[in-house]
Amino acid sequence: MNTTLKLKWLNLPNFLTIFRIFLSGIFLFFIFNKDLISKVISLVIFSVATLTDFYDGYLARKLSQVTDFGKFLDPIADKILIFSCFLAFLQMQILKAWMVLIIFSREILITFLRILALSKGKVIQANLLGKHKMVSQVVAIYIILIFLIFKELPYRFKFYNLNIESLFRLVINSVMGVVIILTIISGLSYLWKNKLLFKD
Repeated sequence: MNTTLKLKWLNLPNFLTIFRIFLSGIFLFFIFNKDLISKVISLVIFSVATLTDFYDGYLARKLSQVTDFGKFLDPIADKILIFSCFLAFLQMQILKAWMVLIIFSREILITFLRILALSKGKVIQANLLGKHKMVSQVVAIYIILIFLIFKELPYRFKFYNLNIESLFRLVINSVMGVVIILTIISGLSYLWKNKLLFKD
């Protein structure tokens, strides 16, 4: 009986969550390789990782395997995946440092809030604003990955030029503006809804 309780967190949804963290490291390995195949593989890896984000929650509910471990680890796995992407794009000088700093600061703050809640026997799940923020980040990452693939196209297929690059960067900055706004609003929402955690 004790063994069953200890292994309760070892289920398919939680495995998918852990697998998403593993994929984040594989993504970083390929994204810095300067060739078309590596960039396409990076896009595929990110796509698989985002699918695990959908299916871990879906299967947890469908199979009645929702656990506090899963509720806590799922948003952490999301953060690791997103930060792997954004830090790589920062290193590649696609994103500005202040953008990544705002996103990083918000995620660290909310992670601290989750740990604080956990220490008091409460699990903070993702709210609607947080999910919208996550979707906007995923959209931004897809656009940037497509941008990187365009840059790596072989010369004979290349219709990429400075005008297209300027258009891509305008779209990237616009989408990142939405990401930043949702990041700040959702962060403030989490703090407001859980302000009682700081009373003690």
